Amino acid sequence: MVSVLPQETVVLGGGIIGLSCAFEAARRGHRVTLLESGELGGQASGAAAGMLAPFSENTEQPDPFFQLSLNSLRLFPQWVRDVEEASGIKAELMHTGSLSLIQHEADLLPAQGRLAWQNQWGAGAELVQGSALRKLEPNLSRHIEAAVFNPEESHVYAPKLVAGLIQACRRLGVRLGQHAGRLARLELRQGGGAAIQMMNLEKEIQCDSLLLCSGAWAGELESWLGITIPVHPIRGQICSYPGSAEELRHMVFSSQAYWVGKQNGEIVCGASEDVAGFATGVTEKGIARLTSASSSFYPFLDNRALIRQWAGLRPATRDGFPLLGRVAGRSGIIMAAGHYRNGILLSPVSAKLAIDELEGRSRSDELRPFSPNRFTYI
Repeated sequence: MVSVLPQETVVLGGGIIGLSCAFEAARRGHRVTLLESGELGGQASGAAAGMLAPFSENTEQPDPFFQLSLNSLRLFPQWVRDVEEASGIKAELMHTGSLSLIQHEADLLPAQGRLAWQNQWGAGAELVQGSALRKLEPNLSRHIEAAVFNPEESHVYAPKLVAGLIQACRRLGVRLGQHAGRLARLELRQGGGAAIQMMNLEKEIQCDSLLLCSGAWAGELESWLGITIPVHPIRGQICSYPGSAEELRHMVFSSQAYWVGKQNGEIVCGASEDVAGFATGVTEKGIARLTSASSSFYPFLDNRALIRQWAGLRPATRDGFPLLGRVAGRSGIIMAAGHYRNGILLSPVSAKLAIDELEGRSRSDELRPFSPNRFTYI
């Protein structure tokens, strides 16, 4: 039985997941307010390379996270069209396919095992070697002899997708409250819903339902919700070179770095990861790891000066799965956080499942592996 739409829905967090949830809720008829402590899309979302690569990111087995990611990849084309139509902003979705480089002969057998199970899930992937690899990616270093080619994997330009979601939310009537400051008080009402006070806002906000999309800051909600939320920030450092789509034809993954060519004339290289708390500055060591890998795998980049260097905080969980679903014992309180480096990829499916759960439409088996309550009882 489908529940009655709540009168007021608040989304706490204005990254890609929060914006996607607000967009989904608003286009289903909810009255939505989104609250962001800083600037909309200003953390991991705006810094992301925008890769939609469930096969390349999940090479071991078709676990629930892989299935969630694949589901989201296949929702993406229509979802992006919906965002573009609602906003008038193109997200630059590019169906380039991907190459996962095989650097050593010992890696060939695991790659063939990966192909076997991924093709059962419709990857259409193949092992490419020698001249076939050179034809796909002519500028790749000659010391790479083989790669796994996944034709379905794609990428978007994350800043434009974020801008499109912001504009789409505005046009749908979402009240966007950026620079609202940190959460000062969260009172969960006995009969459902909540009262929220943000540090930079004078008025308390009442809502019938609350979507918690706080990204790397989700752990701060523990004391308010009474559950364990093991989310911590991982800094991802990225840089970009001048370059054309002809010079880098696919998304390319290696054990040291990845490379993605964008329509704005940049080749993005990432990501050097480290634990640095909530620091978002780049380091000489982190960027040097990326430029060294670029020189090794793509020699044509060796003498090109970097255009940009930046970093974002990726919200990691203890088991690598996001927190997605209803907070136990809290009517109308839904969490969508902890997406680590897959926030862009998982945005459409996370929004769909979160709002389905809010409206009583979801299936318990879809969300069980990602329950926000799963660490509380360990």
